[in-house]
Amino acid sequence: MPTTPACRIRLIAPSGYPHDREAMTRGIERLRKAGCAVEGTEVIDRAELRYAGSDAQRTADINGLATLDSLPDIALSIRGGYGATRLLEHLHYDALRERLAGQPIALVGHSDFTALQMALYAKSSIVTFGGPMLGPDFGAQRLSPLTWRHFWRTLSAPHGNASWDCGEATELAVEGPLWGGNLAMLCSLLETPYFPRIEGGILFVEDIGEPPFRIERLLYQLHLSGVLGRQRALILGDFTQCRPAAYDNGYGLPDAFEQIRRMAGIPVLSRMPFGHDADKFTLPFGVPARLRVVGQRASLDFHGYPHLRQGHEPSMA
Repeated sequence: MPTTPACRIRLIAPSGYPHDREAMTRGIERLRKAGCAVEGTEVIDRAELRYAGSDAQRTADINGLATLDSLPDIALSIRGGYGATRLLEHLHYDALRERLAGQPIALVGHSDFTALQMALYAKSSIVTFGGPMLGPDFGAQRLSPLTWRHFWRTLSAPHGNASWDCGEATELAVEGPLWGGNLAMLCSLLETPYFPRIEGGILFVEDIGEPPFRIERLLYQLHLSGVLGRQRALILGDFTQCRPAAYDNGYGLPDAFEQIRRMAGIPVLSRMPFGHDADKFTLPFGVPARLRVVGQRASLDFHGYPHLRQGHEPSMA
């Protein structure tokens, strides 16, 4: 008799085309070896300009979740890049809310995927996950044990935890909705219908390839717009390849972050593994959370997110 898969994963491609085909294939093979059924693999064959297919095709990846006869356990983005913003006006938010309320699934990705997370939460109250993607994470030549284990441990239980050394000796205990993602994507949606108004939240941010002065400018945008002031804490994830130029005259990311700490008016923590580096947590967007810091150890506890109907934590393939 055929073995029933422990988990059904459907691939979605809302952003950039799969420029590293070997990584995509490697990621599919790893997930299948771990006992998962991987569906929708045709999306890795799509490319139109810099996108993984036309706007209509990429929109259908998301809207199709409302009409599938049988929903997968996980909808996994293949990669980031750019393109999700073009889809936001065309998503069927009411239909998605109605269908996913009856059978929640885990929609997972990061980077450009943040735009979808923001919109789905703002318009439909749909909880998604910032986490690994098919190509850059599951398809990496060296699969990160932290990324793999935290992904399955989070999705296999109704509550999760993320702990790390934040580098700041402080005492802190705050509660609020956990939310965030790519900093540039967050700021790009300010003052639009797709930016959720979250009060008393725990906001986490990351970015890639932005010079330190632009990181400071983006954080100032959140500050001057009042977003930071409405939060209980700001968590800085990975800022990958965010290097200063000669003109910066010694100014770098530490200076940018120190300036944010001076003006934000809320606790600012560092070093959380989340972003474009190999190690990353899987974090639900919009759920109740508690952030604690004792000494230099930070810990996030969260609950109220979609999880697998049967616990599934496969070993690394």
